[in-house]
Amino acid sequence: MTEKQQNILNAALKLFATEGVTSTSTSKIAKSAGVSEGLIFRHFTNKEGLLQAILENGREKSDEYFNSVMKVKDPKERLLMALHLPFVIPSDEYDFWRLIYTLKWQRGPMEHEGMDLFRNSLRQAFEELNYANPTAEAQLIEAIIDGVTTEVLLKDIYPKPLLDCILEKYKLK
Repeated sequence: MTEKQQNILNAALKLFATEGVTSTSTSKIAKSAGVSEGLIFRHFTNKEGLLQAILENGREKSDEYFNSVMKVKDPKERLLMALHLPFVIPSDEYDFWRLIYTLKWQRGPMEHEGMDLFRNSLRQAFEELNYANPTAEAQLIEAIIDGVTTEVLLKDIYPKPLLDCILEKYKLK
């Protein structure tokens, strides 16, 4: 990817995350990126193509996070690592994750294979730990991760007390 393409993606991500996809024009993205609007169309076809390029980069990021959890063999350690996910998001990725959550709330879930594998890995961990309903527990962990991530991204809270409470609940502390 060229430097100009990366500048376009960075500008679009920032604007999409702060102003919304619908409210952000390609001319505003071009101005912010310091390129011509035509260059956006040449590289990404249209605004939706630009959004898809950002989302593809994001799938790769989320898969890295999920894969690091799924590699852990010990079920308690796997759950512990999964529950830490909202707390290890680098602040320089907040715009990206805000965009992902905004799109999820506006357009519905953006499921992909990595999510299914992650969810299944959590279910397996609960099975190995002999929980009565491993599927529901995995869904609960996923909901906790979603909720805590929302709190961190939108409310700029100090997340440590939440993490401590969650770890205590699952006796992972």
